[in-house]
Amino acid sequence: MNPIKHIFPLGFPWQTQDPFLFCVYHLDHYPKGEENMGPSPSLLKGRALGNDFVKKDGWRMYHGQTIPGFPAHPHRGFETITIVNKGYCDHSDSLGAAGRFGEGDVQWMTAGSGVQHSEMFPLVNTEDENTLELFQIWLNLPKANKFVDPHFKMLWHEDIPVIADDNSRIQLIAGQFNDNKAINPAPDSWANTEVNQVQIWIITVKPNSTFELPTTTHHVNRNLYFFEGEKVTINETTIPLESGVDLDASLPTIIKTENVEAKFLLLQGKPINEPVVQQGPFVMNSHEELQKAFEEYRLTQFGGWPWPYTDNVHAKDKGRFAKYPNGNLIEK
Repeated sequence: MNPIKHIFPLGFPWQTQDPFLFCVYHLDHYPKGEENMGPSPSLLKGRALGNDFVKKDGWRMYHGQTIPGFPAHPHRGFETITIVNKGYCDHSDSLGAAGRFGEGDVQWMTAGSGVQHSEMFPLVNTEDENTLELFQIWLNLPKANKFVDPHFKMLWHEDIPVIADDNSRIQLIAGQFNDNKAINPAPDSWANTEVNQVQIWIITVKPNSTFELPTTTHHVNRNLYFFEGEKVTINETTIPLESGVDLDASLPTIIKTENVEAKFLLLQGKPINEPVVQQGPFVMNSHEELQKAFEEYRLTQFGGWPWPYTDNVHAKDKGRFAKYPNGNLIEK
């Protein structure tokens, strides 16, 4: 039987299924950085600064005006999982937490009842280009957890399980593969309960190799995103590059490569099966809850903004670090 339900092109953002709300892949070949960790002002001419999503010259500024990234903005009712394979992301938030992470690190942030944060991409290298490769995934929270306290957790790449053999390599960000278990996610996450079968993997299949996904129940949603390589086959069906595949997780699924290695993102989970009412950065279960979220944000700013700039970045010579709301500091 064929496990492929549907093949779809990867847009911006990528198509997802419950319990996932959103997934976007950023690959930007930023130029050398200036002293302020942004591109040269001469390179910013002609861009729609503050809303630059056009990949001009191989990179985008997004909502940044001097430094690329996403200045302070609120979230409520879901979680963000940010995987930075190349380059760096500078995090600052309304809880007073901060961090710089990259090189395969993952930030897991539960917005819960509400938080503001910024995600900026500092161009720390002034002598060479600054390539950024980043996934951001939004994972829904069930109604029971919509208003949990916000939570910030770093999963350092040194601690993330990597399972490798002659054919493949799996970066295990959430869930488990055989006897290998990922680091525990944030405590109120839908991914924190094993029965919900949340899996987030980055899979690399080597050239002229095969990899078989383990089967599970058909009640979970499983999407596989082919984002790097050349054509591959899944159970003899050719899958073009930059395609997503909706899979029946209960059926054997065999990936075959040819002369070039292939990279995939796997998102899998038991659906929450609750109403989703979303507007911008808020995800609730009803329009009334959504209106209250906007009202509360206007009144409280979810605790305000304790940083000097909405596009806050950390010192250029600062290494990877995480500062937690309780003041604990971890430096890598």
